[in-house]
Amino acid sequence: MRVSNNQFMLRRSVAAVMMTLPAVYAQPVLAQDAGGQKAEAVIDKVIVTARKREELIQDVPGAVTALSGAQLEKKALPDITALTDIVPNTTLKASRGTNTTLTAFIRGIGQQDPVAGYEQGVGIYLDDVYLARPQGALTDIYDLERIEVLRGPQGTLYGRNTIGGAVKYVTKKLSPNPTFEIKGALGNYSQRDLVLKGSTPISDILRVGATVGTFNRDGFGKNVINGRENYNKDVGAARVSAELVPSSDLFIRFAADYTKDDSQAKQGYRLLNGPAPGNEPPLAGDYDTRANLYKVNGHEQEVTTKGASLTIDYNLSPELMFKSVTAHRSSKSYAPIDFDSLNAPLWEAPAIYSDKQDSQEFQLTYAGSKWQGVAGLFYMKTNAFNEFDVLYNAGGGLSLLTRDDIDSKTWAIYADASYSVSDTFNLSLGGRWTDDQREAAIYKRTYLGLAGSPNLGNPNAVGLAPNTDLGKGDLNRKDKKFTPKLGFGWKVAPEHNVYGTYQSGFKGGMYDPRMDLAATGGPNTPASLEKRRGVNPEEVDTVELGLKSSLNGGRLQTNAALFYTDYQNVQIAGSIPTFNAQGQVNGFAGTLTNAGKAKIKGLELEAIARVSNELTVNGMLSYIDAEYKEWMVASGATLVNIAKSAEVQNTPKMSANLGASYEWPVNLLGRSGTMSFNNSVSYKDKVYQAEIVRPTGVASLDALVPQNLMLAQGAFTLWDAGLVWTSADRKLQIGLHGRNLTDKRYKVAGYAFGGFFNTVTTYYGDPRTYKLTASYKF
Repeated sequence: MRVSNNQFMLRRSVAAVMMTLPAVYAQPVLAQDAGGQKAEAVIDKVIVTARKREELIQDVPGAVTALSGAQLEKKALPDITALTDIVPNTTLKASRGTNTTLTAFIRGIGQQDPVAGYEQGVGIYLDDVYLARPQGALTDIYDLERIEVLRGPQGTLYGRNTIGGAVKYVTKKLSPNPTFEIKGALGNYSQRDLVLKGSTPISDILRVGATVGTFNRDGFGKNVINGRENYNKDVGAARVSAELVPSSDLFIRFAADYTKDDSQAKQGYRLLNGPAPGNEPPLAGDYDTRANLYKVNGHEQEVTTKGASLTIDYNLSPELMFKSVTAHRSSKSYAPIDFDSLNAPLWEAPAIYSDKQDSQEFQLTYAGSKWQGVAGLFYMKTNAFNEFDVLYNAGGGLSLLTRDDIDSKTWAIYADASYSVSDTFNLSLGGRWTDDQREAAIYKRTYLGLAGSPNLGNPNAVGLAPNTDLGKGDLNRKDKKFTPKLGFGWKVAPEHNVYGTYQSGFKGGMYDPRMDLAATGGPNTPASLEKRRGVNPEEVDTVELGLKSSLNGGRLQTNAALFYTDYQNVQIAGSIPTFNAQGQVNGFAGTLTNAGKAKIKGLELEAIARVSNELTVNGMLSYIDAEYKEWMVASGATLVNIAKSAEVQNTPKMSANLGASYEWPVNLLGRSGTMSFNNSVSYKDKVYQAEIVRPTGVASLDALVPQNLMLAQGAFTLWDAGLVWTSADRKLQIGLHGRNLTDKRYKVAGYAFGGFFNTVTTYYGDPRTYKLTASYKF
């Protein structure tokens, strides 16, 4: 078979840009020639709403990756943590000891600790509703139109705390015709998932729909003492919606969702021998445990998340649209955390988390011939509450209670507009004014014995004097900031779009929720007064230059971005041991500091190519150099800069992915259709799970160094593959999918408490899994 010059050049170009995953998991489509015959396939154009208005992803002047619902289903991605393998400079994972609490980092910015008071640096959105807390933010993918990942500060377009970027779930609108779909999955570890979806019109203007799903799996390991499952899954979810379309200019949607996670408490793998006299060695199974804590105040682990929203879209004119988004969300978690992962109750933390939020956003979107843009008003009121005991089995046993009650109010006004100077050049300007208010009540007290505090089921507990007892009148602050954005877009040629942006980001100040004033000498010492002032807001300034190209008649798309970030007042949370007068460990306290300066710079490359009508290749390559420049920590009476002893956590220096899909016609079950063979190989460089990784000379931090190094994950590679058949009418789809086919063990999180019974525990990513999936649309 002869290869045309265009095909030859395309394949050579693909070899040159063989990175990993695409700017969008675009679906290739077959163009037609003038005679109506099928011609060579091109890459489908993808519409996103990254800038709150519909536009081609290749026209968006910023780093955006989007995956359509069809591609999510075809690749059978279980949840958004799978995007870690394919989106540049992005880490999404389950937090320590959970299935549904999300830890998110984009371009070196995020927050790992889910305790009340800590604010995330990556915004998570469900249909334009900001999810204020990470609990319950990690859910199964089962009813989505697409997922969009925006990298870099997004304050002129999205709500609070988007200094690193934003992840946006976009759900499907209801069909005007009756629909019903059933999807199922069976896999190893007794995986059994079932999703039912349906919708129907009630009248010409009213449609209703619902989706219910159950997601189940046995554990990857066992508790070798009591036989309980470890890393199992038992999740139920439901979503209902009603859409009113009185005219082509008005759309109203009410939606409500509910998720309940009844999985067993996820227990970590102990890396060190247990203390004397048992000296239990690490177990043979990486997913096994000896943990004994499975209840909090009589409750097994349980996470419930629910929410409701009302969205109104109204076209005031052909150019001007009004939008209102009203939402309420809440969640509650019972989380029995066994730090030591041993049968003896040595070092444990039964915890209860709850939160609620109410938000209102108004938007005006304008799309004229010269001007395009959005302006809005955003308000949110939230409460985050937790109480947890830390059970420390030494000297007769101690129960260390921490109770946090954090209120936040934020309002902001924002605008983002672009002006077409010519047909090929445009300028953009944006800004956001944010008013962030916070009140906190923090209580910390030690009780004698291991039965716990009165708050968590032991009304007869004998308590010592409170370590910290501060009300909302004691801890309140207001932070205000204007954050601008400037940019340009230049179509230097029909195939190439160059863009440049300068964006600022802002995340309000906060208080240490584990604040221990007794450990700093009492409530009125200089150190305690400093803690009561909290930490300063984080501020980010990012410059980005990018090139988006569509070559060879639409058969090859490439995206490239260079960025530089000046990161100020980085809020770093952690825990350190406390000592009595004899130098013995008698508890632990929070540590919350501002690392004064960090510099982050990087490169991101994405590509997708339709090499032939049958073969599609996609790739991603990202590089990031993130380092602290200043981090002052007290050592006695002096301040020491420990920046050179720290690493930016959850930020691998290099990431890459290479994927390929080959399709060919296959008749199956008496139907015509297409078979698709998909392969994906991803690479991650070394990842640190905490900032302090090398000796510092600062006594309070030295004990953390060896354990944090143990939790670091070296460079690793994962291989996923799948074989999927889709009927020609797209009603029936059957797939066989495998993930982590080489059964690689890699750490994704952990606890480093070496001073407490040699406790260093880690959590591993999923082992080799495979499943058979099927879906049918009626």
